[in-house]
Amino acid sequence: MSTTRSKRSTDSGLSVHRSPVALTSLVVGAAFILVGVMGFIPGITTNYGDMAGAGHHSSAMLLGIFQVSVLHNLLHLALGVLGVLASRATAAARMFLLIGGVAYLGLWIYGMVVPETSSANFVPLNTADDWLHLVLGLGMVLLGLVMPRRQSNATAATYAGPTAGGDIQ
Repeated sequence: MSTTRSKRSTDSGLSVHRSPVALTSLVVGAAFILVGVMGFIPGITTNYGDMAGAGHHSSAMLLGIFQVSVLHNLLHLALGVLGVLASRATAAARMFLLIGGVAYLGLWIYGMVVPETSSANFVPLNTADDWLHLVLGLGMVLLGLVMPRRQSNATAATYAGPTAGGDIQ
């Protein structure tokens, strides 16, 4: 009798079990999608009628705190989709977290250097955005570095039962 490796899969054919770093990428991506969608919902975004396509003139505020524009919301949605897609492969998930984190750190520096009322503030960014970008950047880089890239058989058993990750005969 031969033994074969088996992965449980969903109806769509996607693997049910992701590495910890891939699961992290999925969660981070889903969070960015949620934030991007929330930016287009009046009430969650105050001054919704004053939202600009881009630039510092947008006075729309996500949760009444973070300055947003159509461009800003679309960037969150795009980053979220990238995170979800990257979660399908461990190496891509790790790169998403690392590169995305470095990009957010760059955005933090950009926000600290460029005045809020400058035409160069095209996203737009305010002080709350700047400090959130620092936290997101550091968090994503840290997660990309410390999250395990593989799921051991023991870890798999914790999530899916004692035969997870083993041979099926």
